[in-house]
Amino acid sequence: MKKYLALIIFTAFSLTFAGNTAAQVGITSVPFLQIEPDSRAAGMGNTGVAIADNASAVFWNPAGLAFQRGTQISITHSEWLPKFNADLFYDYLVGKHHVKNIGTFGAHITYLNLGEQIRTNETGIEQGRFNSYEFAGGLSYGLQLNENWSLGTGVRFIYSSLADGQVGQQKINPGSSIGVDIATMFKSNRFLFLGQEANINAGLNLSNIGPGVHYTDNAQKDPLPTVLRFGWSFTTELDKEGINTLTIANDVSKVMARSDSTGSDGPLEALITSWSSYEREIGDGRTATLNPIQQFMVASGIEYWYNNMFAIRGGYYFEDPNNGDRQFFTVGAGIRYDFIGVDFSYIATLTNDHPLANTTRFGLLLNF
Repeated sequence: MKKYLALIIFTAFSLTFAGNTAAQVGITSVPFLQIEPDSRAAGMGNTGVAIADNASAVFWNPAGLAFQRGTQISITHSEWLPKFNADLFYDYLVGKHHVKNIGTFGAHITYLNLGEQIRTNETGIEQGRFNSYEFAGGLSYGLQLNENWSLGTGVRFIYSSLADGQVGQQKINPGSSIGVDIATMFKSNRFLFLGQEANINAGLNLSNIGPGVHYTDNAQKDPLPTVLRFGWSFTTELDKEGINTLTIANDVSKVMARSDSTGSDGPLEALITSWSSYEREIGDGRTATLNPIQQFMVASGIEYWYNNMFAIRGGYYFEDPNNGDRQFFTVGAGIRYDFIGVDFSYIATLTNDHPLANTTRFGLLLNF
C-alpha cells in the first residue's frame, strides 16, 4: 500500500478547525470551505452573517447581497498555517454586481494550495511527485423583498485533489460535489440610541447543503461541511455628523453533519440528526460526548470606523475543547480611499503551538 503525504497534509489542514481529533468538522470532507475568506470579518473574530455588506456576503450570507448596489471585486490572500512552514496558501476572489429591478448577483473562486507531495511505496522508496489542491467556484443571488427583509441563495462546484495512485485495490480519484446555500437577512429601520442614529441587523445562512465527497468509491463518502450560521449586529453613530461609527456583532455557527464508522447521514437527514449528542474519540483511547450546546461555535467582534476611511477591529472566537478547541483573539484594520480598500487581519492564539498561530490575511477591495 502506498503512503501519501497529501493525506498527512490534509490531516494537518483539518487542525485549522481542530485542536484534536474530537472536532466536529473532522467528520466532514473539504474543510477548506469553512475558511473565513475576507480580512474584514476575520479581524472581527469571524463575524459576518448579520453584516454581509460587501462582496464577501457570498460566503457569509448571500441575502446580504440584496441590499447592495453597484459593482465590487475583492481579493484575499493568506499564507495558510505558517507555523508548519509547508508552503500552503489560500486565495479567494469574489465579485458582485447589482441589476436594477432584478437583484444583486455574486460569484466567487476559492483555491487552497496544499503544495507538492512525494509519493512513496510501502518501503519508503520515492515513486514520484504530485500536487495537491482544493478548489470551489460558484454563483450567488440576493433578492430584496422590502425595505427590511431579503432572501439569498447560492450554488458552488467543489473539487478536491489530494492524492493519486492506489490504496490497496482502490484507485484514488479527485473528489467533487455541489453545495447549495439558503439565507435570509433582516435590517431594521434607523432609530435613536443615546441620541445617535443606530440600526440592528440579523442574519441566517445554511451553507454547503449537498452530497458527500468520495475519493475511492461511493461507499466511503464523507459529508460536506454544511454549516448553520446565525447572528446579529448593532451599528451606531458616535456623533451627530456620523464621522465616528461603531459596530458590535455576534455569530453562532454549527456543523450540520453526522458521520461514524457505519457511514454518513444524508445532507437532509443530517439537518435533524446533527442536533443530537455525539460521541467522538479525543485521543489516547478516550472519548467525549458532545451535547448540542457544546457543538456551537461562537464569534464576537467589534469595528470602529473614522469617516468611512479608516477602521480598526477586534474579536474573539470560541469553540468547545472537545469540539476542536479553536479559541483565539483577532485584530484587524482597514483603509478606504476613493474606489480602493485594503484590509488586514491577524490571529493571536492562546497557545504558541496552535496551528493557526500568527495567521494573517490581506484583502484588496475595488468598487466600480
